[in-house]
Amino acid sequence: MLEIRFHGRGGQGAVVATILLAKAFFRAGYQVQSFPLFGVERRGAPVEAYLRLDTEEILIRTNSYTPDHVVVLDTTLLEGIDVTRGLKPMGRILLNSPAPPADVARFSNFRLAWVDATEIALQLGLGTRTHPIVNTAMMGAFARILGAPPMDAVAGAIEEEMGEKLEINIEAARKAYERVAGITK
Repeated sequence: MLEIRFHGRGGQGAVVATILLAKAFFRAGYQVQSFPLFGVERRGAPVEAYLRLDTEEILIRTNSYTPDHVVVLDTTLLEGIDVTRGLKPMGRILLNSPAPPADVARFSNFRLAWVDATEIALQLGLGTRTHPIVNTAMMGAFARILGAPPMDAVAGAIEEEMGEKLEINIEAARKAYERVAGITK
């Protein structure tokens, strides 16, 4: 079983990203669970969301304390939250960032990747200049670093769930899939 924790801020789409990825993994033949953890429910407040996937039925119904991978939609969270909390050694960390962080050494026990999902969202008009919505871009980048689910399953989940800006969200996922950097096996 794999467990993935998403860190974001209210309004960035972290919860929606886990739901859509759950649907994409389900399309690819996995059993899935997706659930959020909210603190203060307001735009801009830190949010965590979780995704579990396995090829067999998932019977566990608790919070996720030791994720295999972490996705960070807003790098300002790195200043106040330990996003590596409980992360398994050599787990993947995907950052929404144009480059690796200045203190990259703090992530030396993990496999670090990054993609400028904010720039992709701004280019495509997802959200606003001050509040870009980066979730679908981060989904595409995560699919690339994990090697699953296939991009057609990601696009299918977006198509199934997104009412607005359907093609643009699929394009964001595809662009991030192509642009993610720092991928290590």
